[in-house]
Amino acid sequence: MAKYRKLGRTSSQRKALLRNQVTALLNNGRIVTTEAKAKEVRKIAEGLIAMAVKEKDNYEEVTVKAKVAKKDANGKRVKEVVDGKKVTVYDEVEKTIKKDKPSRLHARRQMLKVLYPVKEVPKEAAGRKRNTKQVDLPAKLFDEIAPKYVGRNGGYTRIVKIGQRKGDGALEVLLELV
Repeated sequence: MAKYRKLGRTSSQRKALLRNQVTALLNNGRIVTTEAKAKEVRKIAEGLIAMAVKEKDNYEEVTVKAKVAKKDANGKRVKEVVDGKKVTVYDEVEKTIKKDKPSRLHARRQMLKVLYPVKEVPKEAAGRKRNTKQVDLPAKLFDEIAPKYVGRNGGYTRIVKIGQRKGDGALEVLLELV
């Protein structure tokens, strides 16, 4: 008896499919898929959420000095001429950052092994490469998703049966974060 569903795919295809669906679930909050895939995705997603809940407060805040480019009214960098060359002008700013402790850093790296990088494209400027933003999914897990489930021991996802798919009759379900 197998310990997991093979989903009719080779191991590399199966791993890519599950990573893709877990990433979509955590990014969007819900996905529609078949029942067998949902049960496999649920295992992985719940493990990641449990890890995030455990490590969510395991950081220290550190104040650092950073150089930030000075910008004019239009949002462009201010440049000045030094020795015949145009050079950007920088201001020194103090910023407070979250520094992960070792166990949280390890958890973040474990999450990054599973999750794919996600780019967020704004609707009004779709198709423009300039306006896309890289989404930090581990940070989203620690900061947004984990605080919702602090008092909960597992059961972070819900599977709701939708019905049979028209093409092949597979049972479709809605997998969502509770």
